[in-house]
Amino acid sequence: MQNTFILEMETTPEVMKFYDEDTNTFSYVVKDPTSNSCAIIDSVLNFDAPSGKTSFEGADEIIAFINSNSLKLEWLIETHVHADHISAAPYLKSKLGGKIAIGEKVTIVQNVFGKVFNAGSDFAMDGSQFDHLFKDNEIYKIGNMNAIAMATPGHTPACMTHIIGNAAFVGDTIFMPDQGTARADFPGGDAKQLYKSIKALLSLPPQMRLFMCHDYAPNGREIKFETTIGDELANNIHVKETITENEFIKMRSERDKTLGMPRLILPSVQVNMRAGNFPEADDNGTIYLKLPINLF
Repeated sequence: MQNTFILEMETTPEVMKFYDEDTNTFSYVVKDPTSNSCAIIDSVLNFDAPSGKTSFEGADEIIAFINSNSLKLEWLIETHVHADHISAAPYLKSKLGGKIAIGEKVTIVQNVFGKVFNAGSDFAMDGSQFDHLFKDNEIYKIGNMNAIAMATPGHTPACMTHIIGNAAFVGDTIFMPDQGTARADFPGGDAKQLYKSIKALLSLPPQMRLFMCHDYAPNGREIKFETTIGDELANNIHVKETITENEFIKMRSERDKTLGMPRLILPSVQVNMRAGNFPEADDNGTIYLKLPINLF
C-alpha cells in the first residue's frame, strides 16, 4: 500500500471532540479553518440494550455545537461499520443535512453480515444505503479544505483513515500507544492486512496528529484521544518500529482469542451496515433486531 496523494500539512483543521462514556467512543466535528463548512466523524446514537430504547443526547450535543457556531455540515463520515456503537448519522442528517459516507468496501461487510442476520432480499448489499462510498486515496472537500480517504483494512474490510490537513482520523485501526491496536478476528478481519495498513499509516509525516475513535484508559490513566505518528512509531506497544510483521500477527492472533465479543456488536452491525438505519418495522409497527443464537 503506497501513499500516492499530496499531504497538506500546512492546513490545521479545527477539531472538536465529543465523548460517549457508555461506549468509550470519540466523535468529532472537523471544521475548515477558512469557512464554516464541517464534517462529523463517527457519531453515536444512545442505545440502551436491555430495554431496546434509543435516545439522542450525544447527537443533540453535536447539533447544538454546530448550530451555535453557525456551521454548515457537509459530511457524516463513518470510518468503518462499527461493532461497539450505533451510528447517529441518519438523525444528524435529518437535522443538519450532509452526506452519509463510508469506504466502498462496505459491500464486503454487507455481504458477510447480511447473511449472518438473514437480512433478506430487501437488503441491498451494494452500499446504496450510504450517500457516498469513498475509494482508496480519494480526495474530497470540506469547504475549501482537501481531505483524503485512505483505505486501512484489517480490523474490518471497510476501514478507512481520513486525512484532513495535518490531522488523521484513524477509526479503530490503531489506538493510543499504550493501548496498541484493534482486534482483527471479526468476519473479514485479517491481522496481516492490519499490520500492512498500520505501516502505511505510520509512513505519514511524524508530526501528523492522530485522533482516536476509542480509548479504554489502560492502567487507570485519564482518557486520551490524540497522539502523533512519531509517538506511535516510538512507543506503540503492538506496532512500534522494532516489531516485525510475524511478531505482530502472532501477538494479534493470540490476543484476539482471549477477547469476548463487544457488548453491542449484534445490534450495532445490523444497523450500521444500513448506514445507521434500523430495519423496516414489522407489520405490527414495531422495529426488531435479530439475535443469532450460537453463531459466534
